[in-house]
This record gives sequence, C-alpha cells and structure tokens, in this order.
Amino acid sequence: MSAHEVLTMGRIGVDLYPEQLGTPLAQVRTFAKSLGGSPTNVAVAAARLGRRAAVITRVGADPFGSYLRDALRRFGVDDRFVGVVEHLPTPVTFCEIFPPDRFPLYFYRYPRAPDLEISPYDVDLAAVRAATIFWVTGTGLSAAPSREATLAALRARGRTGVTVFDLDWRPMLWASPEEARPWYLEALRYATVAIGNVDEVAIAVGGIGGVVAASDGVGGAATAGGDDDLLGRLLATGVELAVLKQGPAGVRAATRTETTYAPAIEVDVVNGLGAGDAFGGALCHGLLAGWPLAETIRFANAAGALVASRLACADAMPTAAEVHELLAAGRAPARLSESPDLPDVDHG
Repeated sequence: MSAHEVLTMGRIGVDLYPEQLGTPLAQVRTFAKSLGGSPTNVAVAAARLGRRAAVITRVGADPFGSYLRDALRRFGVDDRFVGVVEHLPTPVTFCEIFPPDRFPLYFYRYPRAPDLEISPYDVDLAAVRAATIFWVTGTGLSAAPSREATLAALRARGRTGVTVFDLDWRPMLWASPEEARPWYLEALRYATVAIGNVDEVAIAVGGIGGVVAASDGVGGAATAGGDDDLLGRLLATGVELAVLKQGPAGVRAATRTETTYAPAIEVDVVNGLGAGDAFGGALCHGLLAGWPLAETIRFANAAGALVASRLACADAMPTAAEVHELLAAGRAPARLSESPDLPDVDHG
C-alpha cells in the first residue's frame, strides 16, 4: 500500500451522545454510540474527503475496542496501527448537548486509557516518516509512555513533510497548564503546523488578556487585538503555519508572509464538539491539494460548520461536495442531518 496521506496518533474512544438535546445527563433516557477521539476523528474526516488515512492508537480487549476497529474500517481508515491492551478497558466519553454553545464532556478513561499506553516500541517510525501529513495532539503528551512515543515519532520524522500539532488541551488530563507548557513547547519544535483555539494557544505559549482554559473543550473568541499576538507567538516557536480557531468569531491563520481570516458561517448549531476535528481533516485535504492558504482555511472552516450543524462527530464528517455546496449557499440547511451510510472499506 502507498504511504498514508494523513497519519494521526493519539486518543480514541466511544462517544455516547444523548438523543435528548438540551437535557441534563442525569435525565437523558437514550444515547447514540459513535467512534470518538480527536485525532481519530481527524483521520475519519480526511478519509471522508478521499484521502488515504490511518491512526496510531490502542484500544481495550473488549467489545467496545472491536467496535472501534470495525468503525475505522467502515469509515475507510486504515487500522493496522491500532493495538490492543489486554488489561485496560476502552474509554467512553459522555457529553451533554445544550445548543448553541454548551457541550460539557465527561471522560471515563479509568484506571488509564489504552491510548496512553502507546510506547515508542509500538510506533512504526518508517510509516511516520513516509506519511505526507503526520498529526499529533496535546493529549498524547499528558502521560508516559504516550508522551515518549509521541516525541519519539516527532524526532524520527524531523521536519520532513507536514507535521501538525493540534494543541487539544483537555484540563482533566493535566494537573495544570504549567505542567503542560514545557511538553507543548517541546512538540512545537518539530511541528510545521500548529492548531488551537484561543485558550489552547495561550496555554502553549503564555496567556494574554486573562485568557483561561475552557473546561468543555470549546474555546472562546480572542480578546480584541490579541489574536495576531497569539499567532505571532506560535510562529515564533518555529512552525510555518499557525491556525487560531475563534469559535463564533471565525478562524485566523498566518505564515511568515501572509495572514488570512475566515468568518464564521451561519448554521443552526446542534453539537459543536466535532467541528474542530472536521476542520482538521479538511485542513489536511487543502494542504495536500496544494490550495492557497485562504482557500484551504475557508474550506476547513465550512467543514467544521457543517459538522456543528449535525449531532454526531465521526458519522457527520462531510464530503467535499457537501462542503462546496455550503460555501456556495453561504448557510447550512436548517435541519439536523447526518451524512449517508458509508461503504465498507477493506484495507487488507
């Protein structure tokens, strides 16, 4: 098989989303099961756009672990690098859905998530070096041996190709922002692209304007005049492209020679949790296509908006045709929609 166009590494789990929207978790009656985990969803989003994608991760030796591997294959994501940890359960994540902007997450990754058990010896470094885009996240740095595996992969890859560091700040997985910052800065040494919301970037490079970390994974908008400063701080770490997701204020991105901005697209938000992952997969698609920066960010922004208008994450990732349709219309249809069923894909 040819080298992967998008190879991601890190968190995976089962998402259990309430089917009763606007209802506290204690009162929810039924849930829908879905593949979850930010880097895994990015791989799904890229595959949905026609890219050869794979994920490096680990699951438990249980029915949920089997479900996740089956789901990856169904979505067209190569699961050859998905290992099994015999003594740990596959994680599950619950959320509450209070549109348009409150989606608390409840992670059940006890006593420890299998994806944090990835060791340097589990990583196919040849595949990491061969991938056109390699994607890692802040969660992978939160504990050993995953931390060492992530850094080993980054060092083995060097600065060849496109290496994306998704800051992916999850406060429940760290003792404090101060604990995370040195590891974030170490990963940024090897990244060519860095992506985060306002809070995540502030944690990685130092806060401004009293920015505080969001507890639900959904970052707010930057303070006036602060966004360019944050982008500049990211670029100062050595990355070639810095991307700042600003929620309802849109997306800003910068290289050393240009800056672009994509305003938020009007949608009826149902669940904002998968929007960033859709953005990530679509960003990879644009980078692989060689599009201009402004076109890439505009496309990725629209992909994220589409998923925010749908209930699920992985199951809701859009096709390129759907994204272009939204860009042409300027607004998503006012309906709760999901992507059509996906065909089975055999990766041998």
